[in-house]
Amino acid sequence: MDRLDINEIGKLLEMRDGLRVSLFMPAERMSSESRQNPVRFKNLIREAGEKLIAHGLRTPEAKEFLKRADSLLKDSKFWQYQSDGLAVFLSDDMFRSFRLPIPFPELVIVGQRFYVKPLLPLLSNDGRFYVLAISLNEVRLMECTRYHATEVDVVNMPKSLAEAMKYDDPQKQLQFHTGAAAGGGKRPAMFHGHGVGTDDRKDKILEYFRQVDRGLQGTLNTDNAPLVLACVDYLFPIYKEANTFPHLVDKEISGNPEGARAEELQEKAWKIVEPLFLKVQDEAAAEYKRLAGNARATKTIEEIIPAAYQGRIGSLFVALGSQMWGRFNPDTRETEIHEKEEQGDEELLDLAAVQTILHGGAVYAVEPDEMPDSGLAAAVFRY
Repeated sequence: MDRLDINEIGKLLEMRDGLRVSLFMPAERMSSESRQNPVRFKNLIREAGEKLIAHGLRTPEAKEFLKRADSLLKDSKFWQYQSDGLAVFLSDDMFRSFRLPIPFPELVIVGQRFYVKPLLPLLSNDGRFYVLAISLNEVRLMECTRYHATEVDVVNMPKSLAEAMKYDDPQKQLQFHTGAAAGGGKRPAMFHGHGVGTDDRKDKILEYFRQVDRGLQGTLNTDNAPLVLACVDYLFPIYKEANTFPHLVDKEISGNPEGARAEELQEKAWKIVEPLFLKVQDEAAAEYKRLAGNARATKTIEEIIPAAYQGRIGSLFVALGSQMWGRFNPDTRETEIHEKEEQGDEELLDLAAVQTILHGGAVYAVEPDEMPDSGLAAAVFRY
C-alpha cells in the first residue's frame, strides 16, 4: 500500500498546461484473481487512448502520452503487491501510481486536471493522530493516519528511564533491570537496591515522563492532532500527570508496547480516535441540516461552484460514484450543466471539492445514501 495524504493531493492539484489522465480500478491482492489486475489496467489504458484522441491527439501522440502507463504492465513486481484499489495519474510531466485500500470502480477521466474525488474518502475521516509508545525501557513517537504510520525522530527526548536519570544524583538513582517475560519479549522494569520506596519510584518515573513531555513540545508544538498513549496500565495516570499537550486522548492502548510494530499500534489507536473524526463529520452534517433553507447552506451546484472558487465553503459533501458534467466560467461565475460529458467539460462535483480543499474547507466524499440532503452535493458557507 502506498502513502497518500493531503500533501500528495496538493501535488496532483497543481495547475499546469496540458491534458491529465486519471485511472481508477479495483485490484485483487495475492490470489488467483490477481492475474486480472494487469488485464483490467490494459483495458483502462486502451480507453484512455480513445479519450485522448477525442481530445484532439493523434493516435501516435496518444500512444506516446501513455508510454509510461504501458511500461507498468511489464513490471511484474508491481503487480505482485497490490492493495484493494489502484489509482494512476499521468500527464506530460507527471506519472504517479497509488495502491490504496479502496476498491475503486473502473473509471477513466481525461481533462485539464487530475480527477481526485475517488481519493477523498481516504482523507475525509483520515485525520492525523499520534501514538506515543512508552515504557521504562524505550519511547517511540509515531505520526499516523487511518492507513499509515511513520516513526518520528524527536530531538531532546530521553529514550528510556535510564537515559532520563543519567544526570540525576547518583546517590538517589533508581536502578532497574529487565528480563525475559513469559511468552517472549521484555517484561516491565524491576526495581531494586538502595531502599527505594514506592513514592521514590513514582517520582523517578514522573520526572522521566516530564522530560519526554518537554521533548514532545518541540515536535507537537501547536499541533491539534490527538495523541494516543500506548503503555502498561499503571503508567497511564503517571503520564497524564506529567503531560502538558492539550490533545492527549483519555484512553490508552493497554499493554507493554515494546517490540510492537508501528502498524500494529496504529491499527489499535485508530479504533480509539475514529469516533473523534466521525464526530466532526456528523457535526458538519447536522450543521447543514440546521442551516438548510437559508443563505448559509445550499445543495445547488450553480451556487456551490462559485462559492468554492471564492473560498466561502466551510464544509462540502459530495456523492461518490456519481459525476455531474458541465463548465464553469470564473469571469462570469456562470455554471453550465450537461446531461452527459461534452468536449471541454469538467466533472463539477470534483471541481467543487478541489476548490474547497485549495481554500482550506473540509470535504466529505460519502455514499449517496449518506448525503445530508437529496442531491449530489451539499455545502455550508462560512459567511
